[in-house]
Amino acid sequence: MIWGIFKRDMCHATRNVIAVIVSMGLVVVPALYAWFNIAASWDPYGNTKALKVAVANNDKGYKSDLIPVRVNVGETIISTLHANDQLDWQFVKSDKAIDGVKSGEYYAAIVIPKGFSADMMTLFSPDIKHAQLKYYLNEKINPIAPHITDQGATTVVNTIDKTFAKTIAQVGLDLASSILHYSQSPQMAEYMRNLNGNLTTTADTLSGASQQVTSYSQLLGSANDIVDSTGKLLASATKAGKQAQNALKQGKSGATSLTSAGANVTSSVNTALDQVSGAFDQVAAKVNKAFDAIGKDSDTAASQLATLSEQISSGESLYDTYITSLNHMRESVEQLPDSDSAKQALLEAIDREITLLEAAKGDSQKLAQQLKDASTQVTQDTAAAERSRKEILNRITSAKQSISNVRDDYATNVKPKIDALASTVSTLISQTDSMITQLSGTADGLDDVTGDVGTNVTSIRSTLGAIAKKLDSSAATVKELITKLETGGNAGDGNSDGGNGGNDASSSDSGESDELRALATANASTLSTLISAPVALHRVSVYPIANYGSAMAPFYTILSIWVGAIILCAMLKVTISDREKAHVLGLGDTLPRIAGPSGPGNASRWGLRLDHEYFGRYAIFALLALLQGTLVCLGDMYFLGVQANHALQFLAVGWLAALVFSNIVYTLTVSFGDIGKAVAVVLLVMQVAGSGGTFPIETLPKFFQMLYPFLPFPHAIDAMHAAMAGSYGNEYLLDMVYLALFLIPSLLLGLVLRKPVIRLNNWVSRNLESTKVM
Repeated sequence: MIWGIFKRDMCHATRNVIAVIVSMGLVVVPALYAWFNIAASWDPYGNTKALKVAVANNDKGYKSDLIPVRVNVGETIISTLHANDQLDWQFVKSDKAIDGVKSGEYYAAIVIPKGFSADMMTLFSPDIKHAQLKYYLNEKINPIAPHITDQGATTVVNTIDKTFAKTIAQVGLDLASSILHYSQSPQMAEYMRNLNGNLTTTADTLSGASQQVTSYSQLLGSANDIVDSTGKLLASATKAGKQAQNALKQGKSGATSLTSAGANVTSSVNTALDQVSGAFDQVAAKVNKAFDAIGKDSDTAASQLATLSEQISSGESLYDTYITSLNHMRESVEQLPDSDSAKQALLEAIDREITLLEAAKGDSQKLAQQLKDASTQVTQDTAAAERSRKEILNRITSAKQSISNVRDDYATNVKPKIDALASTVSTLISQTDSMITQLSGTADGLDDVTGDVGTNVTSIRSTLGAIAKKLDSSAATVKELITKLETGGNAGDGNSDGGNGGNDASSSDSGESDELRALATANASTLSTLISAPVALHRVSVYPIANYGSAMAPFYTILSIWVGAIILCAMLKVTISDREKAHVLGLGDTLPRIAGPSGPGNASRWGLRLDHEYFGRYAIFALLALLQGTLVCLGDMYFLGVQANHALQFLAVGWLAALVFSNIVYTLTVSFGDIGKAVAVVLLVMQVAGSGGTFPIETLPKFFQMLYPFLPFPHAIDAMHAAMAGSYGNEYLLDMVYLALFLIPSLLLGLVLRKPVIRLNNWVSRNLESTKVM
């Protein structure tokens, strides 16, 4: 019965030219669908040369005071891109580049700012800045183009980084190599010999000078004994004069220190207060800059605020220093007689100044704490951060006002009193000097002859002894230097001096010299390249795929086979008419009336069962589906050149997929009519999205990840990948078995579960036809 149905279907399909053409079209159309998509995806990233990316150079260059050579990194980038064919680089002005991105003329644009070179050269300054390229991107033109142009921009940045690092490293290595070569030259050896001779002479001279100084010291010691004897005779005569003189000297010393302290504190406090007031203006500017960065780079803003807090905290020691200075001045003032009218007023002014400084110190401490708290808030709450900004700025204003109060009080109350006191002290000093001079005249007549001479001799002897020690130490240092230079010279000569033996120091220096010599003989360009890019990526392909087209071939091939199955059910009838049943049974052109209404299974009493109808009509579907699978697979391999390490396995996947897919779509159509065709299309859409043929299944939504194992597409695609590039263990066979298992529910539906829904399906079909639209 099955063979009879299939034979009549083949006769009808080949009865005329139109039928043959349509049959051929049913086989060819799915293959064309796959081939067009595979060909279009063959090498998309190899054809990026036509993607237009604008480049605008606004770099003004950089010229330092130390090296009078202008550096323009922007021009170097332009020169490099002229030789780069990765993308279609368009060199235009910045305005045109940005407008071109907006209009869609360019996919992206790279703008090199004016200070690009200057920012890169900050590597050699304390204030380092990151050089930034401005990258404009039109993301609405094409979904893939942004990723390609991003890669191009990243390549530009990486090239700049590597070139910059390589240049710096190469300059340093060339300089080190030149110095090392010069150190091994004959001229350098001659210089070293002359240096050793001069150093030896210097060491001998220092040793001789030390001996002479020691002799002078001993001679003065003998003279000092005579002076001491004479001084004892005059001691009693000068005792009273000495006591008076010492008392006046102490008074003069105290007055002088007071005047000096007042002058020093006046100068240092004024200077410090001006610096602190100016520093708070800088802090306010940095605080605004840090808070402006919130939202763009909160971590950087937090770091800047924390740094400002530390700087303010570290400045608190300045207040302590100046408070200490005022306390010292206060102690000096307290030594004045109580009868001095200026003493008490000056003490009160100093105390008030200390109180104001302590208040200013407290404001600074509170400001530092608020900055520290704000550094932890900027990454959590933007509104709280803005409130912190206002509070910090108010605190800065308060701190500045405290400083102003200190400065004004100092200028109004403290400084005039210090100046008045300094005038009084100056008069006292003058009078003290006059009295000391008068007494000195008397004392000099008694003990200057012996006392000063004895003191001077003792001082001179002490100085000469220290000089002698310094001379001996210098001579020893020079001799040690001579020894090191001789050792270094021997090490540099290698083994040429056989008589020296081989000590540890020589071996060590020789090893270091060998390393330096290796550095000098190495290629500076190679070493600088290694320093600029120390890590290289060695790519090892496991189960390599020849190209992107081959990688996408399984997805589009399997997809086209399913599309082919839908086309077959759309173009061919899945039910058998009563006339065909009668001819197969040999009953003429019609079934007897006893068969009842036309429909599946109405000829079963004459031996044509429901399963006969199912497989009989499915036979032509299976034949055409196998032809579709064969054509698309052969075309993949021998027309497009898709990689297939195991051609027969590749074909086997196409055949099995054709049978499974055609059976599923055929069963759905036979069981549910046009609704079954709609279900087949829905399954197609779900499998396109959830098969993992384009994006990894792990990147898809959770729904598709759960549905993935229960779809036929993934197993067919995996089996085809294994046939193309190689199988891990039984991977290929398992995927083929999983794919074949989908025939079980399909046949179960077509042969068993279909019977209860035949009447329901007929009723739905009649109602749809009654609409005259569906």
